[in-house]
Amino acid sequence: MTLSVAQIDRETERLVDEWLTLPEVATRLELPLGRAKQLLKDHKLLGVRRERGGPQVPAVFLDGKDVMKGLPGTLTVLLDAGYDDVESLRWLFTPDDSLPGSPIEAIRAGRHTEVKRRAQALAF
Repeated sequence: MTLSVAQIDRETERLVDEWLTLPEVATRLELPLGRAKQLLKDHKLLGVRRERGGPQVPAVFLDGKDVMKGLPGTLTVLLDAGYDDVESLRWLFTPDDSLPGSPIEAIRAGRHTEVKRRAQALAF
């Protein structure tokens, strides 16, 4: 299976505190590596290439042994709005005073419906 993953810029990379490799994601989710790759391919998770190595995923996207609730739907909305993976990552981690905090912090706090509404508005 070929996995197409965008190369991230340094400015966007700095928005994320902790990164996980795909093998680390698979271990945390207790999945085979192939299934972790499929989560990226299906846009249930978002991964990017950093300076070296394979795809990496922000650690905050995982909640225990699951993908953070509300993240897959938000990623789908951003994709439908025309955002690529790097733009989606930047949007999720950029502070928004009206939330307050970043969209990813709002999703983590259980406000994923509000974040999805904002993401849908980006398409118009």
